[in-house]
Amino acid sequence: MKSDKREPDFGNLLKVLAREVPARPTLFELFLNAPLYRKAVGPAMAARIESGPDPDLALRVQGFRALGYDYATLNLPNFRFPRAAQAHAATISLNDGGMIADRASFDRYDWPEPDAADYAALDRLSDGLPARMKLIVMGPCGVLENAVGIVGYETLCYLLLDDPALVSDLFEAIGSRLTRYYERAVRHERVGAIIANDDWGFKTQPMLTPEQMREHVVPWHRAIVATAHRAGKPAILHSCGNLESLMDDIVEDIGFDGKHSYEDAILPVEDFYERFGRRIAVLGGMDVDFLIRNPPETVAARARAMLDRAAGRGGYALGTGNSVPEYLPDEQYFAMARAAIDDL
Repeated sequence: MKSDKREPDFGNLLKVLAREVPARPTLFELFLNAPLYRKAVGPAMAARIESGPDPDLALRVQGFRALGYDYATLNLPNFRFPRAAQAHAATISLNDGGMIADRASFDRYDWPEPDAADYAALDRLSDGLPARMKLIVMGPCGVLENAVGIVGYETLCYLLLDDPALVSDLFEAIGSRLTRYYERAVRHERVGAIIANDDWGFKTQPMLTPEQMREHVVPWHRAIVATAHRAGKPAILHSCGNLESLMDDIVEDIGFDGKHSYEDAILPVEDFYERFGRRIAVLGGMDVDFLIRNPPETVAARARAMLDRAAGRGGYALGTGNSVPEYLPDEQYFAMARAAIDDL
């Protein structure tokens, strides 16, 4: 898929996260998709990977490697917050699948144990990787996203008024477990950073009021970031939605090193970079809808312009605004990525 001229070097992403200029243009994605990973590694290697241990995660790791990334993201097996079955549809209601509605259902809930996560997967997936390639550990969703998923958005809003003690216990049960999960993961020498993947907002505002976010969500993210920083490793926030009212919390209070997920309908990445790029690293940002709707030459021009904008200032890695879904045509993805890697 690519030549041997570009070997992975996580030091480039560390430079970006320190808001410095990397040695070369650097790519960033939360994840891509299985067909693209298979295309990147080739059919023979894909078949070997998919017949071995950890097939999904191993395919992702090798796909990231083949596509020119300095790292691969993964979430560790055997640690998930159980959710009720949801309808399979093009869209899913944020109220669908709630399992906790009161103290009794909270007490019955099968809370997962973070120590049961398969941390040995980090050893298996590191085997044979280039020396300077790292792994970035994600969570099984985040603090708020899991609360919404196991309670339901409307129920959570009612409980904030009707039973604030239960809401506090809910966020403590989720946040403490996620903090422990990251605490164990960052000990591994191959883990270079963590991502707290936790969608916080709608197009116009956060899902909870800023005051509610500061009471129930921000403290746990502060604990997660502190866990990474104590290990000498950076922490990245992936969160969709309009977070303008929380940017001081994200940067100054919590201390995230990088921010990912952008939409042109909220704030184009170019504008975010100008407003906040001196305070926090900017990762990705090429709006997925823009990528889908525009021809490759338009995509390539915007990607090159964004790299040029950051070339002398640093703190930027090129990528999509959210992820690379299967419905994003490969030619548009490669038009973007080749702005950073011309031999893809």
